[in-house]
Formats: sequence, structure tokens, C-alpha cells
Amino acid sequence: MSVFNHVDFDQHEQVVYGHDKASGLKAIIAIHDSTLGPALGGCRMWNYASDEEALRDVLRLSRGMTYKSALARLPLGGGKAVIIGDPHTGKSEALFQAMGDFVDSLGGRYVTAADSGTGVAEMRIMAERTRHVAGAGQREAFGGGSRDGDPSPSTAYGVFIGIQAAVAHHLGRQDLKGVRVAIQGVGQVGFGLAKLLKDAGAQLWVTDIFEANVQRAVSQLGATAVGQHDIYRLDVDVFAPCALGAIINLQTLEALRAPIIAGAANNQLADASLAELLRRRECLYAPDYAINAGGIIDVCYERTGGSAAQLKAHIEGIGPTLTEIFQRAEREGETTTAIADRMALERLRGGLQPVRAATTTKVVSQGWQR
Repeated sequence: MSVFNHVDFDQHEQVVYGHDKASGLKAIIAIHDSTLGPALGGCRMWNYASDEEALRDVLRLSRGMTYKSALARLPLGGGKAVIIGDPHTGKSEALFQAMGDFVDSLGGRYVTAADSGTGVAEMRIMAERTRHVAGAGQREAFGGGSRDGDPSPSTAYGVFIGIQAAVAHHLGRQDLKGVRVAIQGVGQVGFGLAKLLKDAGAQLWVTDIFEANVQRAVSQLGATAVGQHDIYRLDVDVFAPCALGAIINLQTLEALRAPIIAGAANNQLADASLAELLRRRECLYAPDYAINAGGIIDVCYERTGGSAAQLKAHIEGIGPTLTEIFQRAEREGETTTAIADRMALERLRGGLQPVRAATTTKVVSQGWQR
């Protein structure tokens, strides 16, 4: 299938395929829009069932990054990278050196960072080959001291702020004491979110494809473990998807009982039309790219400077943004996703001064190989 005819192609500026024979690297980088600045987005490593599945993921994720940065008022565009391979058995130093070279070949139009299947260690290897990588160094921590460049604590904090906003709007609750939250995925972001929720007095139910993650949440946070399919059926206040996307579909919606969906996963809706179904069911959906923007805000501050206090305040702006989305959706009788898209486009077109030349050439489906 031609990239131009792909259902998820949305006037992307570049879609670049990369291959390195020696290391076995097979990767795709998609740059959706660079109107507001260089396209920034994480580098995901996943054992995709097919190249088509990887292409769909990178196209959807890169578009989401454009909207995420615009909605968060950041001077960044939207991009994403995916490496086709098993993140548990397929990693090597040579692979990520080659990926660093691939990123560098784009000359700074795309800046990469950690994502599902990659972390600080991989970013440090890539940083040996390119300066267009974030999250490889040390940062100032919120509570003082230092931390590594992993943005997941900021992502978790932003989702926590977003859940507070959703609960206040939909349930009329000004705190989270006793609020029941089901978290799907308790990896780095999900566990960080669970800890914040626990400290705020929420009750937790968790599931994960990795049993070790579940047991950590049970033993350290007192969470209740449930099966992967049972998580949807729980009588809870908030369902927080914090794993991979497309988990809100017709099948899971039949079981889902929570009146609020608010989590860290990208592309949570398997199909955009499901937003209208949620609206009709009076289930409040926090658009994923609005609520999970804490990580990209963190990465932006790493590149542009600013204190931990300024970063924290910017992340806390996710709450008012979501409240505006919820209120406008109610007032205008539209879905929260439609309102979020509109707000992102408003900010994309007029909120920040463009930093690229107006004559940028569109190049799609070119390749990189060595």
C-alpha cells in the first residue's frame, strides 16, 4: 500500500524507512508537522506483527505528537520512530548506534526520546551518534537533587493532574480520597501514577501483561491484582489505560463500567468514531494526547532550559486544559476528542510563532540504509 493512500496518512511531511544490515535494524521515522519547531517524539521498540502494523502505529503516533505539543503550548512539532523488534530479546548496542545514525541523517528535523520498549540506556547509546536525542543526561528532580533523563515521572504526574480534573468535572469531587481507579499497565508510567494516586487516598486495581509489574504494585502500594480481561468489568470510578493503544474498542466497551477514562496510553480509541459512543453513554474521555503530555513537556524543558519548579507548573497546566475541553464539549454537544483536536489546531495555527521556513519540502517514503 502507498503511504499516501494509507488511512492514517494525514499530510505527513516525511516518512522515512531505515535499515542497517549489520545490526539488523528495521525502523520507520514519521514527521507529521514541524510548523512550531522540530518534530519531537519517542522511539518505540515493539515486536510488530507486520510492517503494515508498524507503519500504522508510527503514522498515528506522530500525528498525536503534533497535537500534543500544540495543546501543551510547546515550540515543537510532531514525530515518532518505531523499531521493529522484540524489546526483550532484540536489543544490542550496535542496533541503537545504527538508530542514532538514522536519526542523525534527518539533520535535526526529528528529535527522539524514550518510549515503550526503550529507556535512558538506549538514549545514551544513541546520543553517542547524534545530538538529536533527549533524555540521555541528568535532570533536576521536582523534590530537589537530580534524576536521570527518563520523562516517565512527568508523564505520570500529568496523568494524575488530569484524573483530578476529570473527577472534579464529572463526579464533583475535589479530592481523590476513596476514588476507585483501575490501572491497565503498571510499568514505569503506570506504577508512577499508581503511587501518586495511592498517596492521594485512591483505591487501586491493577493488571499488566508482566506479572512482576503487578506484584510490585500489590506489594508496595497495596493494590488489588485482577486479570487482563477483568479490568474492564470493575465497578470503579476511573479506568486508566497506561499500556499500548487501541484498547477502547466495541468489545471492551461492552464490559467497561467506569464513568471516566483517563490514562497515559497513546491512541486509546481503536476508532475515532468511538468518541461519540462514549459521549452518548455519558462516559467522560480525557483525550490521550491532552492528558499524557507531561513527558513531552519534560523533554522540551530539557532542551530549552527552565527549573524543576517551572516544569512542574507547566505540567499542572494539563488540568485547566482538560477542564476547558470538558466544558466546551458539554456546552457545544461534541466529543472531547473533537474539542481537543480543534483547540490543538487553533494553537497550531495561531498560538506560537513558526520557527521553520514556509517553503519546507514535503518528502514521503524515502529510505535510509547503510
